[in-house]
Amino acid sequence: MKSKFKLSFALLALAICSSASAEMAFPIPAIPQLDAEAYILIDAKSGEILAQYNAEQQRDPASLTKMMTSYVVGQALQSGRIKNDDMVVVSKDAWATGNPVLKGSSLMFLEVGKTVSVSDLNKGIIIQSGNDACIAMAEHVAGSQGAFVNLMNDYAKKIGLNHTHFETVHGLDAPGQYTTAKDMAYLGQALIRDLPEEYSIYKEKEFTYTLSKPQLNRNGLLWDTTLNVDGIKTGHTNAAGYNLVASAVDGNTRLISAVLGGRTFKGREEESKKLLVWGFRFFETANPVKAGTPVTTETIWYGDQNKIQLGAVNGAFITVPKGRAADVQVEYKIDDYIYAPITKGNAVGKMQFLLDGKVINEQPLVALQDIEETGFFGGVWDWICLQCHKLFS
Repeated sequence: MKSKFKLSFALLALAICSSASAEMAFPIPAIPQLDAEAYILIDAKSGEILAQYNAEQQRDPASLTKMMTSYVVGQALQSGRIKNDDMVVVSKDAWATGNPVLKGSSLMFLEVGKTVSVSDLNKGIIIQSGNDACIAMAEHVAGSQGAFVNLMNDYAKKIGLNHTHFETVHGLDAPGQYTTAKDMAYLGQALIRDLPEEYSIYKEKEFTYTLSKPQLNRNGLLWDTTLNVDGIKTGHTNAAGYNLVASAVDGNTRLISAVLGGRTFKGREEESKKLLVWGFRFFETANPVKAGTPVTTETIWYGDQNKIQLGAVNGAFITVPKGRAADVQVEYKIDDYIYAPITKGNAVGKMQFLLDGKVINEQPLVALQDIEETGFFGGVWDWICLQCHKLFS
């Protein structure tokens, strides 16, 4: 989830553009023009939006739906509810010949009554974009497609995808099914952040099920030697157009692009590449506060300890112009006196990140440890000390 304290990229750009030009290596050019109905580019670590157009326009997700199917499967694997070596019996609904809905769509080519492993089905979903594999996996995880769709929508709410609703496990057009470029980018961020083992499959370029010819991953950017792309997912239906959510890494920076409503199969790759190249050329991710490293140590009242360390549990990431990461300064403000008991992660104030003296980002300042309440006599003594402190300060 994105922090409520984070400032928009527009404020970042305003702060940078108003700085002395001598402090900039070169100005940041305009966002490239793309031939697509909607798009967005985000920094995967900071969550900041670098570019967007119609990013909250309601769109048909097509096979981008499989990112959420994969997210649910990944959660089931991570929790131990299912295992990679589980064997799944293919039902008639997951058999293209027996289910007219699947006719002419992308398939893993499952056969009714045969058994296939969860591991193979997962690759069939991610690499082959198999609609039949989605059905078989949904039935194994949740008992039915309907129950699995409910899980998809529940996870969408938890992740914060406020403009997305699923009606199918595979993404074929259906009334009431919709998403946005913005939601798909943040779904990609959740996959990368929450389920690294599941996400590692997305970079695989081909998969062979049975002895037939291997099927190639539809994400052509995986073969692009000028970008370090390791995911994520393509999608296409007549209603949706050509969709692609892509992610690439350059040093400490990971970007995620979502291009929806592209004109052609290759066009969605070309437009996605324009966004990613622009982003990497002019921006980088700064990590001014490391995970678990205190920004400050402050007094805590009524606790079984007198001092508490404050910072960011998972570290703080912000997006800055290329070459400026080392120039970021950190200031903090505490809301009030800090009282025990307190739980690790509880916010007690905010951190401000400054570049050229201007605030470009704010994030919560949180407790880095649990501190329990002290006993009766310790509490009495702290009360006396606190009254004196308030009186003289």
